[in-house]
Amino acid sequence: MAVATARKPAVPTAERILDVAERLVQTRGFKGFSYADVAEHLGITKASLHYHFPGKAELGEALIVRYSARFAGALERIDAKVPSAGAKLDAYVELYAKVLRARRMCLCGILAAEFETLPGPMRDAVVRFFDDNQAWLATVLTRGQADGVLSFRGTAEDAAQSLISGLEGAMLLARPYADPRRFESAARRLLAGVVADPER
Repeated sequence: MAVATARKPAVPTAERILDVAERLVQTRGFKGFSYADVAEHLGITKASLHYHFPGKAELGEALIVRYSARFAGALERIDAKVPSAGAKLDAYVELYAKVLRARRMCLCGILAAEFETLPGPMRDAVVRFFDDNQAWLATVLTRGQADGVLSFRGTAEDAAQSLISGLEGAMLLARPYADPRRFESAARRLLAGVVADPER
Protein backbone atom coordinates (compact mmCIF):
# COMPACT_ATOMS: atom_id res chain seq x y z
CA MET A 1 0.00 0.00 0.00
CA ALA A 2 1.34 3.38 -0.98
CA VAL A 3 2.10 5.77 1.84
CA ALA A 4 0.74 9.24 1.35
CA THR A 5 3.39 11.93 1.61
CA ALA A 6 2.35 15.07 3.41
CA ARG A 7 2.99 18.16 1.37
CA LYS A 8 3.92 21.46 2.88
CA PRO A 9 1.36 24.14 2.09
CA ALA A 10 2.50 26.44 -0.68
CA VAL A 11 3.83 29.79 0.50
CA PRO A 12 1.64 32.60 -0.89
CA THR A 13 3.32 34.64 -3.60
CA ALA A 14 3.09 37.86 -1.58
CA GLU A 15 5.00 36.23 1.29
CA ARG A 16 7.65 34.90 -1.10
CA ILE A 17 8.06 38.39 -2.53
CA LEU A 18 8.46 39.84 0.95
CA ASP A 19 10.98 37.15 1.91
CA VAL A 20 13.19 37.92 -1.08
CA ALA A 21 12.82 41.67 -0.78
CA GLU A 22 13.65 41.57 2.93
CA ARG A 23 16.87 39.69 2.27
CA LEU A 24 17.81 42.14 -0.47
CA VAL A 25 17.18 45.17 1.73
CA GLN A 26 19.12 43.65 4.61
CA THR A 27 22.12 42.95 2.39
CA ARG A 28 22.00 45.73 -0.23
CA GLY A 29 19.78 48.47 1.18
CA PHE A 30 16.45 49.71 -0.16
CA LYS A 31 18.01 51.57 -3.08
CA GLY A 32 20.19 48.58 -3.93
CA PHE A 33 17.55 46.34 -5.48
CA SER A 34 14.80 46.56 -8.06
CA TYR A 35 11.58 44.76 -8.90
CA ALA A 36 13.55 43.04 -11.64
CA ASP A 37 15.88 41.52 -9.02
CA VAL A 38 12.94 40.10 -7.06
CA ALA A 39 11.15 38.86 -10.17
CA GLU A 40 14.29 37.11 -11.44
CA HIS A 41 14.89 35.39 -8.11
CA LEU A 42 11.32 34.10 -7.91
CA GLY A 43 10.96 33.32 -11.60
CA ILE A 44 7.89 35.52 -11.99
CA THR A 45 7.11 38.60 -14.03
CA LYS A 46 7.36 42.16 -12.80
CA ALA A 47 3.64 42.42 -13.55
CA SER A 48 3.05 39.77 -10.88
CA LEU A 49 4.99 41.88 -8.39
CA HIS A 50 2.94 44.96 -9.24
CA TYR A 51 -0.24 42.95 -8.73
CA HIS A 52 0.70 42.31 -5.09
CA PHE A 53 2.59 45.54 -4.42
CA PRO A 54 1.74 48.36 -6.85
CA GLY A 55 5.01 50.15 -6.25
CA LYS A 56 8.28 49.85 -4.38
CA ALA A 57 7.01 52.23 -1.69
CA GLU A 58 4.11 49.88 -0.92
CA LEU A 59 6.49 46.92 -0.87
CA GLY A 60 8.84 48.75 1.46
CA GLU A 61 6.08 49.68 3.89
CA ALA A 62 4.79 46.08 3.91
CA LEU A 63 8.33 44.89 4.69
CA ILE A 64 8.61 47.17 7.71
CA VAL A 65 5.15 46.29 9.00
CA ARG A 66 5.90 42.55 8.79
CA TYR A 67 9.38 42.92 10.28
CA SER A 68 8.03 45.03 13.14
CA ALA A 69 5.30 42.50 13.86
CA ARG A 70 7.81 39.66 13.97
CA PHE A 71 10.11 41.65 16.23
CA ALA A 72 7.20 42.51 18.53
CA GLY A 73 6.33 38.81 18.68
CA ALA A 74 9.91 38.01 19.67
CA LEU A 75 9.71 40.58 22.48
CA GLU A 76 6.45 39.06 23.70
CA ARG A 77 8.12 35.65 23.84
CA ILE A 78 11.02 37.12 25.81
CA ASP A 79 8.57 38.63 28.28
CA ALA A 80 6.73 35.32 28.61
CA LYS A 81 9.77 33.07 29.01
CA VAL A 82 12.57 35.16 30.49
CA PRO A 83 11.99 36.30 34.09
CA SER A 84 14.87 38.62 35.01
CA ALA A 85 15.55 42.05 33.52
CA GLY A 86 19.20 41.26 32.88
CA ALA A 87 18.36 38.08 31.02
CA LYS A 88 15.72 39.93 29.00
CA LEU A 89 18.40 42.36 27.82
CA ASP A 90 20.66 39.43 26.90
CA ALA A 91 17.82 37.92 24.87
CA TYR A 92 17.18 41.26 23.20
CA VAL A 93 20.81 41.53 22.11
CA GLU A 94 20.62 37.98 20.76
CA LEU A 95 17.87 39.07 18.35
CA TYR A 96 20.36 41.44 16.73
CA ALA A 97 23.23 38.96 16.89
CA LYS A 98 21.23 36.29 15.03
CA VAL A 99 20.54 38.70 12.20
CA LEU A 100 24.21 39.63 11.93
CA ARG A 101 25.34 35.99 12.03
CA ALA A 102 23.09 35.42 9.01
CA ARG A 103 25.16 38.15 7.27
CA ARG A 104 22.28 40.58 7.32
CA MET A 105 21.52 43.89 8.99
CA CYS A 106 18.53 44.99 11.06
CA LEU A 107 15.96 45.92 8.41
CA CYS A 108 14.96 49.17 10.09
CA GLY A 109 18.57 49.98 10.94
CA ILE A 110 19.64 49.83 7.31
CA LEU A 111 16.54 51.80 6.27
CA ALA A 112 17.40 54.46 8.86
CA ALA A 113 20.64 55.02 6.94
CA GLU A 114 18.53 55.86 3.86
CA PHE A 115 15.85 57.69 5.84
CA GLU A 116 15.79 60.96 3.90
CA THR A 117 15.27 59.18 0.58
CA LEU A 118 12.40 56.95 1.78
CA PRO A 119 8.71 57.64 1.07
CA GLY A 120 6.78 59.19 3.98
CA PRO A 121 4.86 56.07 5.03
CA MET A 122 8.10 54.08 5.20
CA ARG A 123 9.77 56.76 7.31
CA ASP A 124 6.82 56.75 9.70
CA ALA A 125 6.97 52.95 9.98
CA VAL A 126 10.72 53.01 10.70
CA VAL A 127 10.21 55.55 13.49
CA ARG A 128 7.41 53.43 14.97
CA PHE A 129 9.71 50.41 15.03
CA PHE A 130 12.33 52.24 17.05
CA ASP A 131 9.75 53.90 19.29
CA ASP A 132 8.23 50.50 20.10
CA ASN A 133 11.65 49.02 20.86
CA GLN A 134 12.60 51.95 23.04
CA ALA A 135 9.34 51.65 24.98
CA TRP A 136 9.92 47.91 25.58
CA LEU A 137 13.49 48.46 26.70
CA ALA A 138 12.47 51.33 28.97
CA THR A 139 9.96 49.04 30.69
CA VAL A 140 12.61 46.35 31.20
CA LEU A 141 15.11 48.90 32.50
CA THR A 142 12.59 50.44 34.89
CA ARG A 143 11.67 47.06 36.35
CA GLY A 144 15.30 46.02 36.57
CA GLN A 145 16.17 49.21 38.41
CA ALA A 146 13.27 48.66 40.83
CA ASP A 147 14.52 45.10 41.45
CA GLY A 148 18.05 46.34 42.07
CA VAL A 149 19.64 44.37 39.22
CA LEU A 150 20.03 47.26 36.77
CA SER A 151 21.45 50.71 37.34
CA PHE A 152 21.71 53.69 34.97
CA ARG A 153 21.88 57.44 35.01
CA GLY A 154 19.05 59.57 33.72
CA THR A 155 15.69 58.26 32.63
CA ALA A 156 14.91 54.74 31.48
CA GLU A 157 13.89 56.21 28.12
CA ASP A 158 17.32 57.81 27.69
CA ALA A 159 19.06 54.58 28.66
CA ALA A 160 16.87 52.61 26.24
CA GLN A 161 17.67 55.02 23.41
CA SER A 162 21.39 54.67 24.14
CA LEU A 163 21.15 50.88 24.04
CA ILE A 164 19.34 50.83 20.70
CA SER A 165 21.76 53.36 19.22
CA GLY A 166 24.73 51.39 20.46
CA LEU A 167 23.45 48.06 19.15
CA GLU A 168 22.59 49.44 15.72
CA GLY A 169 25.99 51.14 15.51
CA ALA A 170 27.77 48.00 16.64
CA MET A 171 26.03 46.01 13.89
CA LEU A 172 27.05 48.56 11.30
CA LEU A 173 30.69 48.58 12.34
CA ALA A 174 30.92 44.78 12.57
CA ARG A 175 29.57 44.37 9.05
CA PRO A 176 32.71 45.33 7.02
CA TYR A 177 34.72 42.79 9.00
CA ALA A 178 32.14 40.01 8.63
CA ASP A 179 32.86 39.30 12.29
CA PRO A 180 29.88 39.00 14.66
CA ARG A 181 32.31 38.86 17.58
CA ARG A 182 32.93 42.58 17.16
CA PHE A 183 29.22 43.17 17.68
CA GLU A 184 29.04 40.75 20.60
CA SER A 185 31.96 42.45 22.33
CA ALA A 186 30.41 45.89 21.92
CA ALA A 187 27.03 44.60 23.09
CA ARG A 188 28.56 43.13 26.26
CA ARG A 189 30.09 46.52 27.07
CA LEU A 190 26.76 48.25 26.49
CA LEU A 191 24.95 45.88 28.82
CA ALA A 192 27.71 46.13 31.43
CA GLY A 193 26.89 49.82 31.63
CA VAL A 194 23.42 49.15 33.02
CA VAL A 195 24.04 46.05 35.14
CA ALA A 196 24.15 46.69 38.88
CA ASP A 197 24.77 43.09 39.93
CA PRO A 198 27.26 41.12 37.75
CA GLU A 199 25.69 37.88 38.98
CA ARG A 200 22.20 38.97 37.88
